[in-house]
Amino acid sequence: MQGYPLRRMAPAKLNLFLHITGRRADGYHQLQTVFQLLDFGDELGFRPREDGELHLQLDPASRVPDVPLESNLILDAAEALRRRLGRPGLGADIMLNKRIPMGAGLGGGSSDAATTLLALNTLWELHAELPLLMEIGLGLGADVPVFLQGQSAWAEGVGEDLEPLILPPCWYLVVTPDCEVSTARIFMHENLTRNSATIKIADFLAGGSRNDCESVTCELYPEVAEALNWLGQFAESRMTGTGSSVFASFPDAAGAEAALAKLPTGWTGFVAAGVNSLAELSSAT
Repeated sequence: MQGYPLRRMAPAKLNLFLHITGRRADGYHQLQTVFQLLDFGDELGFRPREDGELHLQLDPASRVPDVPLESNLILDAAEALRRRLGRPGLGADIMLNKRIPMGAGLGGGSSDAATTLLALNTLWELHAELPLLMEIGLGLGADVPVFLQGQSAWAEGVGEDLEPLILPPCWYLVVTPDCEVSTARIFMHENLTRNSATIKIADFLAGGSRNDCESVTCELYPEVAEALNWLGQFAESRMTGTGSSVFASFPDAAGAEAALAKLPTGWTGFVAAGVNSLAELSSAT
């Protein structure tokens, strides 16, 4: 990231539960979920260009090597921001250190997009207010607003109706088997539960929740079922989003690290602490 004066962390998220409560006329699904932000994520660097072009590069240190750079939410976010603000001549070089697995339900693409909107708003001195950025972000993806808000949250609607939530300290082991899940394929599946009853935050805190996408994902991607079963020997396991990543919570980092040390060959994993806001991330600049 040397030579990039503005650097930001784009955190991963977990869906601690995910209920599908209905389907709108436009095809989008109504849901309830809790977004838990993590102190693990991608890193992005930004610097201005005078020629009005947008260039995206992958950092050689990236854990994820095969990132599509031509069709990427980072560039989509940059273009959407300058178009909405009427500033098409603004340019930037953007460097991405990709650490969040793709197609894993960890929100990497959405987090990158949100971080890009916030960083370029600063770099280009646009002074756009958060409500406008949230509107732009929702057009890029349903998970983008939670990263713009920068707080763990209870979410409803399509994920844009957010209520900040203070969650107790927790460590998570996140495991990703060797497969990439298609979110569209899961939400189009005929067996997906789409009529879960709505619950209250108290119901979630009492343990009355699940992930409605889990059974369909496990049916279509047996690797996810295998990962859930493996992780379940250490603690209660659950899938995040539509998968493929699964997670379990631990009271301390040592327990999570001990389980990570036994990770089967071919899978990836990391240990991260839950955070309630981006302000808790010491690496955020």
